[in-house]
Amino acid sequence: MLLGPPGVGKTHLAIALGMEAIMAGYSVYFSTVQEMMEGLAKADGEGQLTGKLKHYLKPKVLIVDEMGYLPLQAWGARQFFRLVSQRYEKGSIILTSNKSYGDWGDIFPDQVMAAAILDRLLHHSTTVNIKGESYRLKEKRKAGLMTVEVVEDNTHLSRRED
Repeated sequence: MLLGPPGVGKTHLAIALGMEAIMAGYSVYFSTVQEMMEGLAKADGEGQLTGKLKHYLKPKVLIVDEMGYLPLQAWGARQFFRLVSQRYEKGSIILTSNKSYGDWGDIFPDQVMAAAILDRLLHHSTTVNIKGESYRLKEKRKAGLMTVEVVEDNTHLSRRED
């Protein structure tokens, strides 16, 4: 589990771990949560939902990127629960999220489902909390195009007007 704000390298690290797994002989699949849900919805409309879920169950390592950027609707949350439950203790999941575990109730429409998913994900996991500023914006700040202002523990980004 790689947690942290946008731009701190969660996806980069997940891909690096995936590449190491491939070099060690493991099968790996990468998807954003949004792409996964769109693929599952399309498969469901074509009567192929079970087959598409098996597609995500097959690799030894499944990388799920961008959990929490957008909330899941009830149908998507159920499918994600099914996926996590079926992979539980059978295959690894590397998951990136911008949300702390306490905020996962905002991702899923049901607090009980969020707790059940976290229970399975966290059982055998390592959590890496990444803190820091966005690598994407660091160069902008160095060039003087953007400033960072901290107000009451909230970070606010603003453009520099020249």
